[in-house]
Amino acid sequence: MNIDTKLLKDLRERTGAGIMDCKKALEENNSDIEAAAKWLREKGIAKAVKKASRISAEGVFNVLVNGNDALVYEVNCETDFVAKNEKFNNFVAELGEVLVQSGAKCTDCAMEAKNAKGETVKDMLLGFIAVIGENITLRNVQVITKADNQSFGVYKHNGGKIAVVTVVEGADSDLAKKVAMHVCANDPRYLDRNSVDPEYLANEREILTKEAKEENPNKPAEIIARMIEGRIQKGLKEICLMDQAFLMDPGVTVEQFLKNNGAKLVSYSRNVVGAGIEKKQNNFVDEVYSQMNN
Repeated sequence: MNIDTKLLKDLRERTGAGIMDCKKALEENNSDIEAAAKWLREKGIAKAVKKASRISAEGVFNVLVNGNDALVYEVNCETDFVAKNEKFNNFVAELGEVLVQSGAKCTDCAMEAKNAKGETVKDMLLGFIAVIGENITLRNVQVITKADNQSFGVYKHNGGKIAVVTVVEGADSDLAKKVAMHVCANDPRYLDRNSVDPEYLANEREILTKEAKEENPNKPAEIIARMIEGRIQKGLKEICLMDQAFLMDPGVTVEQFLKNNGAKLVSYSRNVVGAGIEKKQNNFVDEVYSQMNN
């Protein structure tokens, strides 16, 4: 059966499927492009469901600001090759627009959000798995809300491998972004000393006490206690954001930098792609080979 070249080109652009798959789809459906697209989708989804169980720990975080809301979401794929692919990043942007329009505030409700065609996000993901040849997942959907007198600071590092959102009162988005860049680089565990987990402090004290006694068996208890307290305070300066030396002016702490500019940090969110996912270790040759066969 002779297939019109323009029809073949149109079907390939519409579905992203390979030339031979498009040709077979048109042959099976008497050159009806709508029926062929549906046929490809059905065949693709069958394959996609099998791929949906594979580990996807690469990808990007994206942030979309809409008024007083900042949508944060993570889209995962299996390899860094796909994460840097233009088609993948266009899909990430498309997903974001659907999520913003739906008002989804968590991953579960995001999966049921629908695009203009009436497809759910779940269906969009399955369809894109068929196109891209890797498992694609959505997770960590959250919405951060600010007040009218507050500003968002948004910083995405390395194409979205790390995404930080800060909420700052009394300053503009440029200053808030500088704080977000600091958070990205220094990875503070807590906002300030008041927010430190008491259990963490108790564990640290126990560990440091044991170390100090082993290192200084002949020192009086009161000196040991002062040594432990000194180490605790030093540790807090490293893990508490407000106590850290500011990235762009190490002569002041983050807290001092904010005060000098009449600003106050309300909250921050630091997000790292693949956090909590057990990654499969492939060597580089295997990764390239897998791409050639998808």
